[in-house]
Amino acid sequence: MPVGTAIFSYASAALAFAILCLLLLTGWRGRAHARAIALASGAMVLWSVTMIWLARGGQSVMLAEVVELLRQGAWSAVLLALLGHLRARREGRRSRLALCVAVAYAVVVTAVVAGRLLPSMLTFYLVTIGRVTLPVLGILLIEQLYRNRAAEERWAIKFACLGIGGIFAYDFYMYSDMLLFREMNVELWGARGIVNALTMPLIAVSLARNATWSNQIAVSRRILFHSATLVGAAVYLLAMSSAAYYLRFVGGEWGSLMQLAFLFGASVLLVSVLFSGSFRAWLRVFISKHFFRYSYDYRDEWLSFTRTLSQQGPGLGVRSIQALAALVESPGGALWLRRDGPDAQRFEPGAHWELPPATAIEPAASPFCTFMESKGWVVEVTEDDADAPTLPAWLVAMPRAWLAVPLMLHGRLFGFVVLQRPRSHVALNWEVLDLLKIAGTQAASYLAQQEADSALMLARQFDSFNRLSTFVVHDLKNLVAQLSLLTANAEKHRDNPAFQRDMQETMVYSVQKMKLMLQKLSRGATQGQARALSVEQILKQAAALKAAFEPRPVLEIVRSDAMVLADPERLERVLGHLIQNAIEATPKEGNVIVRLAADGECVTVEVSDTGHGMSEEFIRERLFKPFDSTKSAGMGVGAFESREYIQELGGSLRVHSTPLRGTTFHVTLPRWRAHAIEQAA
Repeated sequence: MPVGTAIFSYASAALAFAILCLLLLTGWRGRAHARAIALASGAMVLWSVTMIWLARGGQSVMLAEVVELLRQGAWSAVLLALLGHLRARREGRRSRLALCVAVAYAVVVTAVVAGRLLPSMLTFYLVTIGRVTLPVLGILLIEQLYRNRAAEERWAIKFACLGIGGIFAYDFYMYSDMLLFREMNVELWGARGIVNALTMPLIAVSLARNATWSNQIAVSRRILFHSATLVGAAVYLLAMSSAAYYLRFVGGEWGSLMQLAFLFGASVLLVSVLFSGSFRAWLRVFISKHFFRYSYDYRDEWLSFTRTLSQQGPGLGVRSIQALAALVESPGGALWLRRDGPDAQRFEPGAHWELPPATAIEPAASPFCTFMESKGWVVEVTEDDADAPTLPAWLVAMPRAWLAVPLMLHGRLFGFVVLQRPRSHVALNWEVLDLLKIAGTQAASYLAQQEADSALMLARQFDSFNRLSTFVVHDLKNLVAQLSLLTANAEKHRDNPAFQRDMQETMVYSVQKMKLMLQKLSRGATQGQARALSVEQILKQAAALKAAFEPRPVLEIVRSDAMVLADPERLERVLGHLIQNAIEATPKEGNVIVRLAADGECVTVEVSDTGHGMSEEFIRERLFKPFDSTKSAGMGVGAFESREYIQELGGSLRVHSTPLRGTTFHVTLPRWRAHAIEQAA
């Protein structure tokens, strides 16, 4: 066989399988097993190029053997993938067939490689027998693939079996002939390329048929729309150029002027048409109606709809109108949402887009709203149907009103959108109506989520305000208790200078505390800033404010240099609350001792009393539970706030108590050191 014929034969195989590989890597990449078949096709291209190189005088026999084994092994792997045995290996399941094929393939490869290293006659037999064995393995795999498919699946897989089987069958025939006559038939070797090329269409047809691999290749509406625009523009320009040439030909002296003026006018007209919203809407509807089975590309429409609702920009109500309007090419619309009125529920305007703000309010019990809620139908404003509801007067009078789309949420009418008539005619068939209904439901869920988020945020603001008010009331209660005690003792100790001095300090402190509480309740109040504090000074201030009570708290300062990082007002309130509780729980003849110590990295404050004590069950279940108090006028938030703030500072609050013997609160706070901060910085 001439060298040129062999080169053409293998070049055709390279081109055929390069096309198949390109299809599998682009338009057909979503098909099952596309990657395995693409790799096998790539191996076919490499094999074909190597054979062309050998036909042109290449001398590397070992390279040819390696590429030959790679080609046959790739198609064997494709067959195992189609049988599901490679997937079984990936999923950790055993596959005896895949194991047997791998072992047989390893034996054949070993025989071929060893044959090249042995004397010539033995080399011939080992290499040839190995070459015959691999096609036999491939044919056995094809038989297993076809036999194990259901009858209804064989119509789709049979062409792949024929194509791959043709590759193995021709190799078996060629190498059997070589084994019989002890030499390669040049004619058979040269024709192998074109034979392999003829198998590619069979494999491609099987890929296109098999529905489990992927769907048929389809042109998207967007590509077709832009292609139609470009083709139409090109045809238009060609026609206008021909007309301009004719004008120049018959125009005599004025020919060139007429040609230029005509081409300029035609170009302006073309640009005006292409940028016309009405023309683009008409073209989109025309293409969907005449080139596709369904009017919408649902994947593209749903992605665009969801993207419009989720993106940042105008309010969600406006974006909901825009998303619904885009489905039917509507130029504008308005939104009504359900609201609770003074007497009954009603639908009030919530948003508008490309329309003047609406003012009409529709009762929820009106025939129009009742009809949409019970049926869930899209209502056409100009519809003249016996089953249609009585339309509100404001809706009939609304300029260019076309459709009322219900926004259904859990079987209830959450709102509705009124859309304007589109620029081009849109037929209201079942597909358009169903798409609008499901899109309205999706928009309703987004709007309901937004309202729920707003309500939750408002509830959290009220909860924060109520929580702050609770602590403020608790502090007011303590101030009232102090002022009440002063009032009760004023008549008795009115001439005592020490009592007068204590009374004046208590009054000044109470006024300052009340001012701070009022600032906290205002919206513009800022949180106190933490700073380095002397715990000794905080305790002295807190104890001094309790000096009028009995028993009077006694301070024991073990370390006077104990410093912590905290808000002075909150820390004084927390420690003052613990001291106040100890005083209230202790009889007048008892003792309340406040002890300050520091050890290493911690500052410890102990508040001990000899009062009635608490049980372990009370400490565990009730002491730190908010709004649970044993006092008649208690709020039950003091101990809770104390523990929360101490933990916020990184410390801890522990309680040791014995009924009828007293209680000790242990407060541990991290110690503040100036030099440690400087070293860390």
